[in-house]
Amino acid sequence: MKKFILISIFVIIDITVLVTLFYLTSEIRGNIDGLYIPKFNTLSLNNFIFVIFITIAFMNYENIYTIRYDFWQETYKIAKSLFLSYLIVLALITLSKTSMVYSRLFITLYFALGMLIIPTMKRLSKKLIYSFSFFKKKVLIVGDKKQVDMFKKEFKDNWYLGMKYDDKDYDTVFISSRGMSVEEVNQEIIKYLNDKSSVYLVPYVTSINFANSNILEYSNIRYNALQIENKLLIKRNIYIKYIFDIVTILLFMPLLIITHILIIIAIRLDSKGPVFFKQTRLGKDNKNFMCYKYRTMHENSTKLLEDYLEQNPEEIANYKEFHKYKNDPRITRVGKFLRKTSLDELPQVINVLKLDMSLIGPRPYMIKESCKLGDNKDFILKVRPGITGLWQVSGRNNLTFKKRIELEVWYIKNWSLWADFVILVKTIKVVLFRNGAR
Repeated sequence: MKKFILISIFVIIDITVLVTLFYLTSEIRGNIDGLYIPKFNTLSLNNFIFVIFITIAFMNYENIYTIRYDFWQETYKIAKSLFLSYLIVLALITLSKTSMVYSRLFITLYFALGMLIIPTMKRLSKKLIYSFSFFKKKVLIVGDKKQVDMFKKEFKDNWYLGMKYDDKDYDTVFISSRGMSVEEVNQEIIKYLNDKSSVYLVPYVTSINFANSNILEYSNIRYNALQIENKLLIKRNIYIKYIFDIVTILLFMPLLIITHILIIIAIRLDSKGPVFFKQTRLGKDNKNFMCYKYRTMHENSTKLLEDYLEQNPEEIANYKEFHKYKNDPRITRVGKFLRKTSLDELPQVINVLKLDMSLIGPRPYMIKESCKLGDNKDFILKVRPGITGLWQVSGRNNLTFKKRIELEVWYIKNWSLWADFVILVKTIKVVLFRNGAR
C-alpha cells in the first residue's frame, strides 16, 4: 500500500510539472518572434495531453517510479526518457501531417526545459517526501562488514535514496557477496526471497560499474555473461569525447576569456615573474608533453622550500603520502586562491585544443611520479590526461596517492559520456565551494 501511495504521489507531481511546463513553454514561445520564425499558433492543453502521456510512459518504462535510483542515475534516465519522447512526438506529428498545428520550436523548447526542470523538481519533492519516515524504505544489509558499513553510511547521508538501515522490520535486503562462496550467496538469496519479493546483490567485483555493462543471456545452459569493455580504447568513443570537449570549451569561451584577463592582471600585481608555468608531464601512450598552468609560486621557490622543510620536517612525510605540502611557502597570495579554486589549471584548455589532454581524465602526472604509478602505469597512460577528473571531485587532497590511482583506474574502466558530464558539473561545484581543494 505504501509503495502504491508513493508511486501515485510521484506520478501526480510529474504530471503537474509537465502541465506547468506546457504553460511556461507557451509563454516563452509566444514571446519569440522573428523574420524566419513562424507565428505561434497557441495550443490547448487538450491537444498536448498525448505528449505528457508519452513522457510519463517512457519514465515508467525506465522504472523511475518503482526503483530508488541515485540522483545522477535517475537524472540520466529522465534525460533518456525525455529524448526518446521528443523523437516519438516529432515522428507522430510528421506522420499525422499536423506539423502546421504543432510548432516544432515549441516541442523542442518544451523538452529542453524539461531536461532542467524535471530533475530539479524531483530533487525538491524527494527532499520533502523522504523527510517523512513513513516513506523511507527500510533496508537490511548482510555480508561483508566493510561494505555493510559503507552502505549504512550511504543510506544515512544520501537522502535522495529515501532508505534507512533496519535489521528488524525491513522492506528489502542488500546482500554483500564479498568473501562469500557461490553456495553461500545462493543460500542467502533463497533465504531472503522466501520472505521478500526482491533482494539486491552487491557484486564482489567492485572495480567495474556493471550498470554500463551488457548482460547476455544463454537460455539453453541457464548462464549469463557480462560484457566488459575498455570504452576509452574504442575509436568512436574517442571522437565523441573530443567533440564533447570542444563543444564545452566553445560554450564557455566568453567566460574563459574574461576570467583569463582578470587572472593575468591579478598575477602581475601580486608578484614578479611570468604569468604561465610550463612543466613536462606524462601523456597518452607514455609520450611527454608541455603542460600549461598559471604561475602560483614565487620565483625563488626552491630556496623558500628548503628553508621551510628544515624548520618543518614533518612536511616531508606528508608529501610522501599525499604528494602535497600542508603549508607550501612557495605559493603566492594569488596562487593560494587559484589553487583553492583550481583556476590555476585553466590554461590547460590549450592542451585540450592541442590534443595533449582532455577536459575529463586521469591527472597529468609529473615525470618523477612515473615509477609510483606501479602496475597501473600502462593502463592509465592509454588515455589522455584531463584538466579535471574523478579524484578531483572525490576528496582531492584528502585522498592518498594510492587512492587517487584507484579512482583513475576505475574511471578508465567505467568511462561514459554521462560520467564525464557528471564530473564536469561536480567540478563546477568544487570550484565554487572549494570542496577538497587546497
